[in-house]
Amino acid sequence: MKNKKENHFNCKKNLKNNAFLLFLMVIFPIFIHGEKGPDFSILTDKSFQKLYQNLEDCISYSQSLLISDKNIEHKIVLRNILSQAYAMQGNYVQSLTIYNQKEEEEGVGKNSQLYFVHLFSEYSLADQYQNLGLYNQSKKIISNILQYQDLLKSKDKKVKTTIAKLYQLQSINFGITRNYQEALQNLTVSDQYLTGDNKETTILIWENKIFKASYFLRQNKLKEAKKMLDEVINEVKNNGDYPFIMAFAYENLSRYYFQKEDYLTAVKSLETGISQIENLPYNNIKIVFYELFTKNYLALNNDEKYYYYNNLYTNLKVKLDANKKEGIQYIVKLVETYNKKNFEIQKQNKIRQFRNTSIVVLFFVLGIVVYFLYESRRSKDLKKQLAFFEKQKEREQAIQLKDSIEKEQKNTEKESQKVSKEKEDEILQKLQEWELSSNFLSKNMSISILSAQTEVNTKYLSEVINSQKGKNFNAYINELRINHIASLLKNDPAFLNYKVSYLAEYSGFSSHGAFTNVFKSITGMSPNYYIQEIIKNKRS
Repeated sequence: MKNKKENHFNCKKNLKNNAFLLFLMVIFPIFIHGEKGPDFSILTDKSFQKLYQNLEDCISYSQSLLISDKNIEHKIVLRNILSQAYAMQGNYVQSLTIYNQKEEEEGVGKNSQLYFVHLFSEYSLADQYQNLGLYNQSKKIISNILQYQDLLKSKDKKVKTTIAKLYQLQSINFGITRNYQEALQNLTVSDQYLTGDNKETTILIWENKIFKASYFLRQNKLKEAKKMLDEVINEVKNNGDYPFIMAFAYENLSRYYFQKEDYLTAVKSLETGISQIENLPYNNIKIVFYELFTKNYLALNNDEKYYYYNNLYTNLKVKLDANKKEGIQYIVKLVETYNKKNFEIQKQNKIRQFRNTSIVVLFFVLGIVVYFLYESRRSKDLKKQLAFFEKQKEREQAIQLKDSIEKEQKNTEKESQKVSKEKEDEILQKLQEWELSSNFLSKNMSISILSAQTEVNTKYLSEVINSQKGKNFNAYINELRINHIASLLKNDPAFLNYKVSYLAEYSGFSSHGAFTNVFKSITGMSPNYYIQEIIKNKRS
């Protein structure tokens, strides 16, 4: 009896222990499931933050996230950050290579996700065009996106941030063509969409303030510009380490002092700014610092410092110009491949549509034939009549189809051969807009690059320049350069202190002699004589 009770007690004890183990087995997965990894938005926010702190860290960190994440929406955001990092280094080809690594759309699932992927892809392409100096193409893409009111009313945070970036890019496009009013309005709208509380939002707001200050400087609103730059610098200092933003702010602060003709303070601002990024590969802003150092030391008559920074500027410019030229060729090929692929898809769709229509018509005809064959058993005469009418019908359809195809081909040939007055006016309008961009100052300027920047066929460009401008391409570019530098000499006193060799290089000429010869052929006087005349007129 005693043994029986002990067995019963042990059995109940084991049951309790097993029940406790069973409870742990049930609840443990809940704890495991509840302990999720970091939210993706936090990870990308950190990646975007690193973009302005250290490019190498940003690339390493973003690539590790890209490898481990399978979500297409996440991948396209990470690729954009990587692409921007390489562009900030001046490695435009690698930037385009990253952008061009498209994902298959299988498994995207939600329509909202697919919608965001398409929106962000368009933003990334506009960004690529802008990095390469193809501002008209960037502007066109952004204008097409921002015309959709439903998009602008979206409450989705990541969509709103993307729209804010688009307005920022569009502001830069307007700034290039000196339309500062539109540029400032776009930045104001961009700020309205930056409602998040993450680091990306904070950084974009800082960038917008610096861009606004730069536009104020160009409109000679020096007081407003200085106030805004001081505000950004203080905010950045109190919110962590962001060397690129600090360098960007001090670069514009130096422009403020340069316009005040306080060249020593301008140099100090440049030294403070470049110290932030001296050991970091932000080549796209370093070249701006080298150029500004060159201008200030030239104004201070410090030949040693002038030649030192001019050498740094020239070497880096040659490197970046070569990369940019290669990038333009790359993106032109991408567009051509895309257009060719799109044409092939349209062609295949037409063939498929024609084939499907032919099958339907064939089945319809066969049905009629079968029906008439069935009825023809009753009467041989009826059979002959039906066969005759059927053949006649098929012949008429074939003739109509042939006529339709021939007509379409003739219309296509006519359209391809026709070069209307409207087309010529359109090209002239594009040239007029391009002339405001100062791209003609580039030493690498060629008619193929002009073609890429204006999206006009080189043959049409050459014909319109010859017929409407009355000169060939080289003469057209040289005249734009001379008019530009002559205007700067007349309106900006700082340029009167520069040597003719610097003016030649600034204008995009290969040598001092070439610049002098072209200047004299267009103005009727040498550059030195022109400068002396301006100085004489200012004194009188």
